[in-house]
Amino acid sequence: STMEINTSRFGCVEIEPGDILLFPDGLPGMDTSRHWVLLSDAQNESVGWLQSTTSPEVALAVVSPCRFVPDYQVKVFRSELTSLLLRDVQESQVLVVVSKSGSTLTVNLKAPLLFNLERRLGRQVVVNDDQPLQYAITPQNVQLRRPA
Repeated sequence: STMEINTSRFGCVEIEPGDILLFPDGLPGMDTSRHWVLLSDAQNESVGWLQSTTSPEVALAVVSPCRFVPDYQVKVFRSELTSLLLRDVQESQVLVVVSKSGSTLTVNLKAPLLFNLERRLGRQVVVNDDQPLQYAITPQNVQLRRPA
């Protein structure tokens, strides 16, 4: 039994109820959106879209940080993992949000998104080491589709 969600970027998308990710604490600045789904980008397999299931216009471009920073490690306090029901950060899937600063694409290495895919839980955490909020990535590495 699939369900449909409306998105401003991809139109109407069919998803499985089991694909929905719950962010128990919401996301900073988007506290009303607690249910999200991860969509792939048809034109770029390295980019995913974290799409709100309740706000059609809210979709965040996300990538694996290891594509751009091979030795990137998430260092967080154990308490950050509690709501994800994880014992260890190694058990999580890690994605970072891509944004545009002028003509430069950047990723936020300071506040990655952690996922417990088994339990379908997600959380944005703030790492406790010195990581940049805006780490520039080069256009050769990633091509983002222009917003419609």
